[in-house]
Amino acid sequence: MTVVSSRPGTPLTLPAPSAPGAAGAPAGPRRDPRGPLRIAMIGQRGLPARAGGVERHVEEIATRLAARGHHVTVYCRPGYAERTTRSYHGVHLASLPTVRHAGGEAFVHSALSALVAAGAHLDVVHYHALGPGLFSPLTRSLSRAAVVQTVHGLDDQRDKWGGGAQRVLRAGRTLSAHVPDEVVVVSRALAEHYRDELGRYTTYIGNGVPVVPAADLGLLAGLGLRPGGYVAFVGRLVPEKDPLGLVRAFRDVATDQRLVLVGDSSHTDAYVEQLRAAAALDPRVLLVGYQYGAHLTALQAGATLVAQPSLLEGLPIALLEAAAHARPVVASDIAPHLEILGGSAPGRAVFRAGDGDDLRRVLQSELDRPAATRQAGADQLRADAVRRYDWDVATDLLEAVYRRARARRQGPVGPVGPGAAVRAPALSG
Repeated sequence: MTVVSSRPGTPLTLPAPSAPGAAGAPAGPRRDPRGPLRIAMIGQRGLPARAGGVERHVEEIATRLAARGHHVTVYCRPGYAERTTRSYHGVHLASLPTVRHAGGEAFVHSALSALVAAGAHLDVVHYHALGPGLFSPLTRSLSRAAVVQTVHGLDDQRDKWGGGAQRVLRAGRTLSAHVPDEVVVVSRALAEHYRDELGRYTTYIGNGVPVVPAADLGLLAGLGLRPGGYVAFVGRLVPEKDPLGLVRAFRDVATDQRLVLVGDSSHTDAYVEQLRAAAALDPRVLLVGYQYGAHLTALQAGATLVAQPSLLEGLPIALLEAAAHARPVVASDIAPHLEILGGSAPGRAVFRAGDGDDLRRVLQSELDRPAATRQAGADQLRADAVRRYDWDVATDLLEAVYRRARARRQGPVGPVGPGAAVRAPALSG
């Protein structure tokens, strides 16, 4: 895999990647001869990851960094990580209080995390997502730690937030282009947005394909399902992922397959009630809530198809997980999906985002396709994704970003502000 730096003339020099490993247990970790860094991560709910792309991303990266000898602290929200649990695969877990209020919970926790991190004598404070990054100016003003921010998506465009919250997140997007020493984005589309709209250099570090455990498909019987008997949707039940559009389109698909929605509300209770009402009109539709561990693995591995109708994404880990299980996918044609899939083909079919008629047509076409043809396409997708998206290489890249950010805090190393040309980084085999 080749990665191009976001800054012309300053390529990232990468060590040889470590052998791939599962989350929490990277194989053959490479230790940086320059010594460990003291790193804190802000913005995730906690570890181990139970739901959410940010949490899964942080788990994959933080455990690998810890295995390489770095001192990594992840700030956790109460109720997500038990206060008695102090570490997770070498990552220090620090539980900090917050309020129980939609939107305010993340806001207050991120603010307190930033203040605690300012007094912790760190080398790097790493913010995840736009909202938590609102507090990156505290880190810049109260400590000498380098500030790195990973943008996982344009959160201010998510429909689950009201107008006030969207305006606050929009301010977070503006800050993310000016305050951090280094900005990391998880997709080419985000790199292009920051280049064209905000004039900011970024480094593209994609998510990785997880190493998935063997699935116990016998667990499906407890949900009334059989392997190969359903289409699966995996994700939060929020408007931008459009599970409601999927349910409505599936209603007109001629099949004895079921539609299984794996996920639940994310401060979107009214939307979920609307979704449940639509699902009640079709006895083939089953909502199973959030699922974890072996049950989630079984649901992903046993699906005939995985449907991802999202209207907005960063670089969706759920789609990479489907590829890891070699499951055929039907996905909307948003840029992050096309970045992974490359285009429409058997086993990786694409429809027009938000177009229910086109979604119905593509679902019907894929379900009518011979299973062997569909599976051959899914196997090829898995091979392509494994080659292009690797968590160990992502960790190599992030270490280089950390070193560069730390050097920038100790002295200028070149232009970092808006106005200079940026070439969007690329991943290729």
